Amino acid sequence: MDFAAWEPIYERILDDFGFDRTGDEKAARFLSQMLTDSNTASLSELEAAISKKPVLVCGNAPRLRTELSELDLSSFVIIAADGAAAVLTDLGRVPEVICTDLDGNSEADIEKEILACEKGALVLIHAHGDNMDKLEKYVPRFKRFIATTQAEPFDKVYNFGGFSDGDRCVFVAKEFGAGSVRLAGFDFEDPGVNPIKKMKLKWAKELIEMCGICGI
Repeated sequence: MDFAAWEPIYERILDDFGFDRTGDEKAARFLSQMLTDSNTASLSELEAAISKKPVLVCGNAPRLRTELSELDLSSFVIIAADGAAAVLTDLGRVPEVICTDLDGNSEADIEKEILACEKGALVLIHAHGDNMDKLEKYVPRFKRFIATTQAEPFDKVYNFGGFSDGDRCVFVAKEFGAGSVRLAGFDFEDPGVNPIKKMKLKWAKELIEMCGICGI
């Protein structure tokens, strides 16, 4: 994602939520300080996992398990959004890629993300203004990961586009040349969420449509 193309969208999101960009930038710098040669996965690995392959992007809506039961999961490279990784590992399927901000998950779900990483999942850990405590607590336990930000990228902290975990998964799939992208576990009209989550779902739908995913 060209940051010059992403930045106007990012500014709209910040304005909509009343968020402060400096918090995102501070968190990104904090995460960058945790990167070492041994714990940093390469973009070439991510490209090899995704390029030209059918990708299933999994959100963590309540209907995820039902939708997964109707699919042949072996037919897809799976990119899981945060808590969806725990659902998949419970089903015995380690996702190839996980996008997580380590925020809003239970301790048990994060433990499953760490386990998935140990089993070979490529984990993209996202820094934003509200999750520095989670970064400090959990990042040292991930063997290898890729650092991401929604603000301006620098060094080995990347911005592939997207705002919440689910839509970032779609941007990652498109950035690295997925042959096709299918969604599971997304409910953009979920009536049971709080107002902030409702806004995030609205933005997720808009951003995913920007990626050319239709009929959602």
